[in-house]
Amino acid sequence: MNHPVVIVGSGLAGYAVARELRRLDADQPLLLLSADHGGFYSKPMLSNALATGKTPESIINGDAEKMASQLNVSIRPYTRVVAIDKTNRTVILKNDEQLSYGNLVLAIGADQIRLPLQGNGVSKVFTVNDVDDYKHFRDALAGKTKVAIIGAGLIGCEFANDLASAGYHVDVVDIAAQPLGRLIPPAAGAYLKQKLEAVGVVFHFDTSTQSVEQIDSQLCLTLANGKTIRADIVLSSVGLKPRTKMAQEAGLPINRGIVVDQLLQTNDAHIYAVGDCAEVAGKVLPFVMPITHAARALAATLAGNPTPVRYPAMPVLVKTPACSTVVSPPDADKAGAWQVESNDDGVKALFYDDTGCLLGFALLGKAIMDKNDLVAKLPPVLA
Repeated sequence: MNHPVVIVGSGLAGYAVARELRRLDADQPLLLLSADHGGFYSKPMLSNALATGKTPESIINGDAEKMASQLNVSIRPYTRVVAIDKTNRTVILKNDEQLSYGNLVLAIGADQIRLPLQGNGVSKVFTVNDVDDYKHFRDALAGKTKVAIIGAGLIGCEFANDLASAGYHVDVVDIAAQPLGRLIPPAAGAYLKQKLEAVGVVFHFDTSTQSVEQIDSQLCLTLANGKTIRADIVLSSVGLKPRTKMAQEAGLPINRGIVVDQLLQTNDAHIYAVGDCAEVAGKVLPFVMPITHAARALAATLAGNPTPVRYPAMPVLVKTPACSTVVSPPDADKAGAWQVESNDDGVKALFYDDTGCLLGFALLGKAIMDKNDLVAKLPPVLA
């Protein structure tokens, strides 16, 4: 019997594999299992939906029924997989039903990291990890004026820009000394900070959030430096943690994510992982371009043409209209130094190793016009 390729997860990664595989093989049985409604949408759109005039409902491009018809695949929404039986090549659902697979693709994503906060208001802290989370957040925003964001990374800055531009008072707290602390050098961070402050964002750097207390209708954040912030809503955006529990319980190798090789294959010949849950040849890259490249390569492999994924240089566009920003950060383990040119119009920061090879960049303001020339000079992320 020709068992289906079973894809667990209906995010960008799951749908991208389904779409690419269907292009290569019109007849391969394909089953996609979604823990939620299974609608297809672009998750990056959530952090700038206010500026683009998008409602949570309008962000969804197609429901499960439409996507099943469009891709000629079977889709089961509200179907949660709780375990993998490698020996019998089955997945076990929450209702104890067992489904057989020929090959299994884990596209189960990542969870928002939850900080160990104190206080009786912790349960009121929002995270936005999918369109349903975003709908709850948007509903809660109605009639409110003050928002506190924990985390000044990429998503935190995008939400801060979006909310401030929509008229909300926005406070942002981060343990780093600047926005995008892990991605850009201090001069670039200072420039981005200035531009976001100009649209109304208030930053609190070099400190952490200790507690969140409910006081009447507001939440009070107490920071490690002793300061307090009053807000109507608190959004935590401090990063993602790959979902690995089910894979680990099945005996698959786990490190920062589900460990796979360049074929996206685990140590089981019939189980693959892709997207935010996967650690590909030592790299965890929760961005759109790596997912697109990985899905295309995995689809070819599943169609019978083993194809290792290769990542070219993949700059990330930060959706902060107050300050046009493109980053291609160097690997954290690479030695080198930033060379920075800065003026009122922008910042051009280039990261070179000791031999003079360009390994990364951060471009802000008008400097983003140099992106294409610089990308051509970068080495591939994964050859």
